[in-house]
Amino acid sequence: MDKIEAETKIELISEKISAPAEAAKAKTPATPAPTPKPAVPAKTAPVAQTKPQPAAKSTAGVEEKGSDAQEIFSEFREHSVAEFFKKNRQMLGFSGKVRSLTTLVHEYVTNNLDACEEAKILPNIYVKIDNVPENDHVRLYVEDNGPGIPKPFIGKAVGQMLSGTKFHRFIQQRGQQGIGASGCTMFAQITTGKPVHIRSGTGDGQVYECDVAVNLKSNMPAVSNMVEYPGKYRGVTIVGEFAEVKYDRSEYAPLEYLKATALANPHAQITVVDPTGERIVFQRAHDEVPDRPVPAQPHPLGVTTDDLINYSHHSKERKLSSFLTSNFARISDAKVDELKTLCPTINFDKMPKELKWEEAEAIVKAFKQVKWIAPSADPLRPIGKAQIEKALKNVLEPEFIAVSERPPKVFRGGVPFMVEVGIAYKGKAGRQTKDGIGLDVKRFANRAPLLFDAGGCATTESVKTIDWNRYGLKDIDNMAVTLYLNLVSVHVPYTSAGKQAISTEEEIIEEFRYAIMEVARDLDRYLSGKIRDEQREARKKAITRYVKQLAADLPYLAGRGITAEIEKKLLYLIEHKYSKIFEKTTRLTADEEKAAKKEREEEAEE
Repeated sequence: MDKIEAETKIELISEKISAPAEAAKAKTPATPAPTPKPAVPAKTAPVAQTKPQPAAKSTAGVEEKGSDAQEIFSEFREHSVAEFFKKNRQMLGFSGKVRSLTTLVHEYVTNNLDACEEAKILPNIYVKIDNVPENDHVRLYVEDNGPGIPKPFIGKAVGQMLSGTKFHRFIQQRGQQGIGASGCTMFAQITTGKPVHIRSGTGDGQVYECDVAVNLKSNMPAVSNMVEYPGKYRGVTIVGEFAEVKYDRSEYAPLEYLKATALANPHAQITVVDPTGERIVFQRAHDEVPDRPVPAQPHPLGVTTDDLINYSHHSKERKLSSFLTSNFARISDAKVDELKTLCPTINFDKMPKELKWEEAEAIVKAFKQVKWIAPSADPLRPIGKAQIEKALKNVLEPEFIAVSERPPKVFRGGVPFMVEVGIAYKGKAGRQTKDGIGLDVKRFANRAPLLFDAGGCATTESVKTIDWNRYGLKDIDNMAVTLYLNLVSVHVPYTSAGKQAISTEEEIIEEFRYAIMEVARDLDRYLSGKIRDEQREARKKAITRYVKQLAADLPYLAGRGITAEIEKKLLYLIEHKYSKIFEKTTRLTADEEKAAKKEREEEAEE
């Protein structure tokens, strides 16, 4: 890809500022010259005489007058969302040089993955990071093999905030708000004064290239240098130059982010070239593209009064009853009859637009009293147990893996969600600390890694609730263990527009907690079995040490027998019979252990 040659068009807005008049000085009456006084000894000269006392008294008691409403509202202005994020760029994740670069990679790569999956294309993503030698800037090059962006939408896709294909749909995707790519364009502008360069092709024989910037005043895209030429290229390439960023290989850097992305997206192949020219390839673990996400309907258990009012007032249904059955999951005609019984004063045959707040409150309250079927998993696209195991084996090469997948639940707004948790032990699991290897918690939301803001995340809170002593893992902070936590939902409740932490919703924390407990029990059983195996092996070795001596002594004591044959039979006896005897003697202990674990689990559930 050639360097960006386009220059940003910058509007210079000048304001006329009138020079302050010197009228105040002119209006002040001239002070008469003081009458000369006789000389006075210095020690008796009053210092206060140098100040005009009456002037000081006249201003001391005057209260400053405040501004009236007209003066205050003379400063009233309207601002665009782009101007807001320019002043609050940290809300988009642009804070700190390393984090800012990782955020740029995150926003582009998540868009690449979403587009490829919706088009049923196996993702091939190429990321190149270069240092610009002329200055302290970094050039980022990201390319995918997705469906591309049609020409009319190129500018809005990367140059207008709160626009896109995701925000208005109740559908599971990594991106949600239509801010990310445009936020990256804005960051390029405010740090280098340059637009980003886009190349897009949809495979229809035409390729488009242009420069895109964001008009911060109007939040509209500024497209320049548009070039169109024939070609078979399909996909999107974005090249941007950024300042106030830095590349390194810390645990929060782009390389670690892409490694985590490969872990959560085993169907993707990701290639990264760092500023030194080193090429790292994260190979795909399988060749199956996840099923396309489908739109979901809100589940009644999570709907609020405001949600119900909003949905009903925008509905085109003629009856309140048909509005409920057509706009919410799991509401059938039979369930509407139950609601009619619970809300006898409400007319379910009236227009949904006529629903009042008090009536909506009563219906939402009735929702809680009806027994509902759990939300459907159809709109959700979990990674799946088998694929998580493949990914963990591919990246971490652990000694032990366990994966738990919880059934779908709902949180506020009727949003369906489910959680997936994996645990890996030994191999490359765990993270390097100053004291050695320690617990590594890898957080994901819809397969997108969450590297920052761990302290305020629901995943972190759920890990804190676990009493690891109950599972024989009291020293887990110093064990080579990786916890893999993924939230799957049509709407992830992020704590900010930067999408790096999940809101601490009670339902989400609870589901993560149960899933962590399941995989912790599996690891406990594995480690307990490993200890028993080691004990069994140690006992066998101890007895085997006496075989030669015993085989030599038995013929002497019995007066018959061949030493070699006796030794062979003794070894056979130890190998094939002693193991069974040992298992039989330890079975009671294992049963007792199982009962104790069940008791601990019941306590934990309480």
